[in-house]
Amino acid sequence: MKVICFINVKGGVAKTTSTINFAYTLAEKRGKRVLLVDNDKQGNTSKFFGVHDYEKPSIADVLTERGDLRDILAEAVQRTKYNNLRVLPANMNLLAADRQILIDASRPQQTRLAKALKNYDGVVDEHTPEYVIIDCAPDLNMSVVNALVAAHDVLIPIKVDKFAFDGIDTLLEQIDELREFNPALRVVGGFVTMYSKNNVNLQGIEALNEKAGLSMFETVIRSTVKVSETTYAGLPLAAYAPKCTAAKDYDALVNEYLQKGGAA
Repeated sequence: MKVICFINVKGGVAKTTSTINFAYTLAEKRGKRVLLVDNDKQGNTSKFFGVHDYEKPSIADVLTERGDLRDILAEAVQRTKYNNLRVLPANMNLLAADRQILIDASRPQQTRLAKALKNYDGVVDEHTPEYVIIDCAPDLNMSVVNALVAAHDVLIPIKVDKFAFDGIDTLLEQIDELREFNPALRVVGGFVTMYSKNNVNLQGIEALNEKAGLSMFETVIRSTVKVSETTYAGLPLAAYAPKCTAAKDYDALVNEYLQKGGAA
């Protein structure tokens, strides 16, 4: 089981869009069993797949409950209309969960999600995930720390603008510190989203390629109005507009990731 974190501490970089489309491409176009973990209190990934709910357990319960993790996960993980794709949803309860993790020093704080995923693997039902894709909040709170400690690989979506570099150094430093708990954690690289072929993007990519400590994917995700349309349609790009540029780009991103050692 390969665990992949999508994270950038800067918001507005198409992180959730990238997570959804990467997960869908792996699940439906590559035939892989995928568990998509919503790790953002806004719950946009959960809303996209129609599993945002306050009546059922969510990732907040997984991170804070002391009961049988297998039972909690069995109730929390939701099916989608795609056979290979399941979602562990999030909601605003994650805000309180972050505080509770910090207060509860009676058990390990950083490794709770890693423990939960080990309990999920092969135990809950026939859907044993080959990939776990985590959509992280633009933050470095305890739920995000848990995600990074549970992960094998990190992908960083980046929108090229005046503030493109904001937070990247901080994020890379945090990842380096968390290798105390997860020595194998690998930053696979950053990739540019909302790309248009202009001087700003060309110069920004050149600067990112020169940045120490961060390798960049060759694949860029081109800007398209279809992305906004998919949020209303509730369909990933490859299902809604398979011939659009961004759908093809996410397919290429998955290919490049697999070539970079991302096979489960």
